[in-house]
Amino acid sequence: MAQPPLEPPEAGTDIVPAPLPDTPAVPATLSGADRPLPFGPLPRGVALASYLLMAGALLLVMWRNLLPGLLCVCLGFLATRALARWLARLAQRRGAPQATVLPRMAELAAAAVVMLSPLVLLAIGVTHSRGYLVEAPQQYRELLDYMARTVLELRLKLPADMASHLPEGAAEIQRIIASYLGAKAGALAMAGRAWLAGLLFAYVGLLIGALAAVRPPAPPRGPLAIALQQRITLLGEAFRQIVAAQFWIASFNTLLTALFLLFVLPIWKLELPYTPVLITLTFVAGLVPIVGNLLCNAVITIVGLSVSPLAAAACLGFLILIHKAEYVINAKVVGRRTHMGVWELLSVMFVAEAVFGPAGLVAAPLFYAYLKKELVAARLV
Repeated sequence: MAQPPLEPPEAGTDIVPAPLPDTPAVPATLSGADRPLPFGPLPRGVALASYLLMAGALLLVMWRNLLPGLLCVCLGFLATRALARWLARLAQRRGAPQATVLPRMAELAAAAVVMLSPLVLLAIGVTHSRGYLVEAPQQYRELLDYMARTVLELRLKLPADMASHLPEGAAEIQRIIASYLGAKAGALAMAGRAWLAGLLFAYVGLLIGALAAVRPPAPPRGPLAIALQQRITLLGEAFRQIVAAQFWIASFNTLLTALFLLFVLPIWKLELPYTPVLITLTFVAGLVPIVGNLLCNAVITIVGLSVSPLAAAACLGFLILIHKAEYVINAKVVGRRTHMGVWELLSVMFVAEAVFGPAGLVAAPLFYAYLKKELVAARLV
């Protein structure tokens, strides 16, 4: 049966194509980024499959303790891209020839620097701090034992008039805290193998991220690849906003803490034991927003109490100042970009810690920021 000819549209009207069935449009902007995404409409089944694959991959990362590898994949990718852009701009300012080849050479040079830097740092560390690197779990176990003894001897450390005002139940609380620290110390004594495995996963992840950053650009071949690319793009954006910002915050806290422990306290003749361990703990725990800083404050204050009440008061006062500065930085750097409140972050971190343990504390800010970006991209929140 012959089809009737199509009538031309009236003058002054726009031709709008009819939407395809079951093809929800993907929003064109990222939350907080305000730049277009290179993705078009995707079938609902393909989008659902990409969500399930991404959720399964993240659960597998937490189940098999691959979180250091995942974080280093993102870190290696972003560091390689940033370093490549910086090298390309630097070479162009110096009038380097062959501008068409320059970006590729800059990418390869950046990838080489990112992949070789950990090996160089490890060689330097083994040369100068071999005992600390090899025996790190043992040293942290000794630190926990030291803190347990300090808690038990609290009444002896405090002045007599102050110790007399402690409640009668304080001794039982001291024993509970000391028992908890002792149990954690025993578990940490068996963590040497996990320590080395985590470092290996982290370095392999760094290699994967650097290689992925310099791979030749190729358009995805199918709709599922496009959908997965969208999921990975949003995860990378969340990592850039949360973890990268928290990395610099942890570095800032570690620098100030190191100056305080290595230079300020010795001026007052109040050197603390386990100073290298405390500085390393400050950086590692500082990667966890809010909770990590509180943990460092408690540990350093207890160690300062083992020296004298004056040392404990000095540590507590100095660390409170750092903590307040971190709140300001978090509000400006992290909260403004991700639109996450402190109550949201704490709630998600506590739930994640209860389900996945300490790794959940580290993963919760990243995964929650990624989830919010997916919900905003789908226009559900």
